[in-house]
Amino acid sequence: MALSPLGLEAVADWHQLAAAFHRAALGKGGREDVERFRADLEGQLARLRADILAGTVTLGEMRAFRIKDPKPRLIHAPCFRERVLHHALMAQAGPVLDRALVADTYACRVGKGALAAVQRAQHHLRRWPWYAQIDIRGYFASIDHATLGALLARRFRDPGLLALMSRIVASHQSAPGKGLPIGALTSQQFANYYLSGLDRLLLEGCRVRGLVRYMDDVVWWGDSQAAVRTALAAARAYTRDDLALEIKESVRIGPSSGGLNFCGYRILPGALLLSRRRKRRYAQCRRAWENAWAQGRIDTRTLQGGYACALAITAHTDAAVWRREQLRRAPLAEPLADL
Repeated sequence: MALSPLGLEAVADWHQLAAAFHRAALGKGGREDVERFRADLEGQLARLRADILAGTVTLGEMRAFRIKDPKPRLIHAPCFRERVLHHALMAQAGPVLDRALVADTYACRVGKGALAAVQRAQHHLRRWPWYAQIDIRGYFASIDHATLGALLARRFRDPGLLALMSRIVASHQSAPGKGLPIGALTSQQFANYYLSGLDRLLLEGCRVRGLVRYMDDVVWWGDSQAAVRTALAAARAYTRDDLALEIKESVRIGPSSGGLNFCGYRILPGALLLSRRRKRRYAQCRRAWENAWAQGRIDTRTLQGGYACALAITAHTDAAVWRREQLRRAPLAEPLADL
């Protein structure tokens, strides 16, 4: 395995930092911190470049807030200057980490995504009779810093670059020596790479028939229940002993003919249905737009756009009959004017 020659100079390149600023600022025009950075762009980038090369860049300034999507999560959003750094780093290091991943890993990758993962899972459901599905307990909060550092050292050889990555990882801790912040670009890439060894264990060591991973949600297939259970035992041992992680006890093992829930969909061999979670999201989205229209805060044309947002939640599924039933049960209180 060839190590990447990438170094700090590539991350701190002036043009790379300028491009990283524009990526970090995308969709955030008007925000005070973004506009303040933009007002002194040349000076800000020059100071950031100098700090990166000197190894003194400030890290760990984050804004914490909670969301519920669908379960409660604590998000840590880095300050804008650090976001620029993360974009510059991942523009260089991201492709190196991506090359270490197997094809059937779908989170945070160009050309992949949740829908592609779901379609691949349906493909395997049609081919193989048994599956096992796992996820990791408190995944982001449980990632071990020392283990991650050793894994990164397998891909990069520049001491300065490894030191920068180590400082970024160490800038957040959910427990001593553990945890990556949900909400940082580097966290997504590092967390996705952290489980790459599990993918290869299952595919190359256990010879499972098929595998799909979306971050820490992993499904694999086999010819029998015994085969997928044997792979499960190997996965438990590897995640515990090599990655310091714990697989949740709620492992799902079943026949492919019964389908599975994955990435917010109910997947059957011959149909793609809405999960309860997506049904709730559709109802909440539709109700929010209709309430805004009823209160006069939006016009009918804007409401139509809101309906498009709600319908997007149900896209790619066999849900037309269900949507018609929802409209029948909960119609608008009064007719819409012609658009």
